[in-house]
Amino acid sequence: MTSVLHFCRRRSASLFAGLFGLALAVCAIVALLAWRRSPRRGLPYHDSFAAGKADEWKAFGGTWELADGGIRNDSDERGAKLVTGSPWWRNYTIEADVYLLGVSGDAGLLIRSSKEEEGVNAYSGYYAGVRTSDNSLVLGRADHGWQEETQRYPVANGIHPFQWYHLKLVAVGCEIAVSVGTTAQHDQTAFGISDPQCIASGRAGLRSYSSGSIWRNVFVRPATHQDIVEMLRKGSSHEPLLANTSEALSPNSPEALRDLEREQGLDAPVDRNVGNTRAQSIHSLLLASSAKPVRAMVRGVVVLTTPRLYVQDSSGGMYVSQYSGPPLRVGDDVEVRGEVHPGNFSSRMDHSAVQLLWGRSPVPPLSVTALQASTGRYDSTFIELHGLLTAKSRGPNDKLILDLNDGSQSFRAILNPGRSGALLSKLQLNSLLRLRGICVSDPSLTHNLTPFVLLLPSNEDLDVISGPPWWSTGHILALGISTALLAIISVILYHRIVDWRLRAILDERSRLAHEMHDTLAQSFAGIGFQLQAISNGVPKYMSQLHEQVELARDLVRHSHEEARRSIATLRAEALESEDVLGALEHCARRMVGNHMVVVATETQGDRRQIPLRTKDTLFRIGQEAVANAIRHAESSRISLRMVWADDKVTLYIEDDGIGFDPGSTSSGFGIRGMRRRAHAIAATLHIVSRAGAGASVWIEAPLPPRVTLASWPRILWKSMMEAWRHARTARTIGSHLYRG
Repeated sequence: MTSVLHFCRRRSASLFAGLFGLALAVCAIVALLAWRRSPRRGLPYHDSFAAGKADEWKAFGGTWELADGGIRNDSDERGAKLVTGSPWWRNYTIEADVYLLGVSGDAGLLIRSSKEEEGVNAYSGYYAGVRTSDNSLVLGRADHGWQEETQRYPVANGIHPFQWYHLKLVAVGCEIAVSVGTTAQHDQTAFGISDPQCIASGRAGLRSYSSGSIWRNVFVRPATHQDIVEMLRKGSSHEPLLANTSEALSPNSPEALRDLEREQGLDAPVDRNVGNTRAQSIHSLLLASSAKPVRAMVRGVVVLTTPRLYVQDSSGGMYVSQYSGPPLRVGDDVEVRGEVHPGNFSSRMDHSAVQLLWGRSPVPPLSVTALQASTGRYDSTFIELHGLLTAKSRGPNDKLILDLNDGSQSFRAILNPGRSGALLSKLQLNSLLRLRGICVSDPSLTHNLTPFVLLLPSNEDLDVISGPPWWSTGHILALGISTALLAIISVILYHRIVDWRLRAILDERSRLAHEMHDTLAQSFAGIGFQLQAISNGVPKYMSQLHEQVELARDLVRHSHEEARRSIATLRAEALESEDVLGALEHCARRMVGNHMVVVATETQGDRRQIPLRTKDTLFRIGQEAVANAIRHAESSRISLRMVWADDKVTLYIEDDGIGFDPGSTSSGFGIRGMRRRAHAIAATLHIVSRAGAGASVWIEAPLPPRVTLASWPRILWKSMMEAWRHARTARTIGSHLYRG
């Protein structure tokens, strides 16, 4: 009773421990999910644009690059987006400084954004921005389609390009408010809306529409209803939001340009007439004298702003260094005046004055091959080409450097730091890339390692056409190792299955032995007792009947002994606890009984593990040989010897009996069974005997080779071939049985 109670207590304790562990695991999973979906995880957030990092931002359209402590989009794409943060952010505020680079369009902030895709209004969330076309502050909602809640909320002094504005957007519950202000104007405009079926949560982001822009000081923090009240109060009282986030107008007025011209020593003021005949083509500047600086004026389109300014017209491209003028974006039409320095393939203009004429869409790249670009014909020109990535690294100032080749021509591509950090880890060697950038043959960039380098404006100017081919050296090596491991596992599994099958056979033999012991052997014993009782009851004068009863008793005794021998043959308990030699010795001594027969054993060599099938076969053959020596040879000594070698084991059974002629008895059932067993394990059976000289039986069985680093391929191949032969034999037998 005590043991039962103790067992129940142990089971209850185990059950309680299991339930407690399960509860802890469930709580941990729930806590992890709650932490991942927490509306405050990752807040407050401040950008790292000034430190040159923006890997946590994801772009949907546009050309986003870090520049001057902020992030810049030079594209005038409609609805370019850049998002960050958690999709579970709920009540928070996002604010940033916004600088418009175009004379039309708008730029601003996203809040509670989700389901972002490339395209106009291809997202769900709220957007607020400043618009130059109607000088208004915009606030609205997009659900893959624009719903502007307030069509026009005018800003007192208008919205102007090349001006810093501080924009702040708040979402608390279903109330959304926005404010914008500048230090120069000392005012602030703010208003809010209430959306009954509001979007509950989403990421924060930046967005522009038909205008390039710059954002800096992006800050996101949790918000409450009091933040909305305070924002609207400041907007109504015209209080400035931040005193240090706005800057004066950019020097793009006629007075500023005239001052710039006087500083640069230009002979004449800039002519703002686009049809000015004094404008030269960029290609004609190659004919200028290199001995004496020559001043010239060209008109073209901006094709790159960072790390260098490149301008291109229909005749070619040019590098503009040491220039003064308004902030520019890719696609702007500009007029450039300065000193011309012709080069081998393109010109450079120093001490330049740049005037913005108007903005338009960026020029499309020229599609060329790397071999064509290496001639210098497209120096300082915006081109597109393909290349196979051979190496990637970080260069000076944390720039991303890509080594590529197109056929036999190699070249390099350089990408500005910032968002290229995430690109470095994603790009795989031997990928086929399509690149768009400025072809430059300047030795200060090529370092005379390649004929040209390609300056990429942004991450979006690099597309992966196809990944690396699968049949690489590493993949082939991995495939070979995987195949070898799979083959080893298959061979091990095959041998394990064979082992299981043999153990099943042995278990069945053991069951049959127990059945025979409980039925046949017990029946023989009962018949013997009954015959003994009959013999005791028969009168002595009935001698003939006594003889018949004794004969029947002898037959029963003999049959009982044969049944016991068969049972002993079927049983394999000895092999489970002893080796082959020990089991044979134990079996031989049991067979000898009280007879004066000496059983001697001997072992030579280093013992090794024997496969179960080989072990069982050696035991059965040795058991048959020992039984023959005891029953028929009339021997006085039986010698059992086992000799071990590297690749085989040999079992010897010798006796000093009367011997026999193996040729005349080779058709006997016992010897035929021994040969059949030996053949099943690829062993060799030898029987040597002659009349009066005893008998010697030995069997040589192969052993699995020792596995070493040099031998495992050969062992593996041999095991695979053996498994294949066994499978083919099984299929052949199965087909014969099916036909039969």
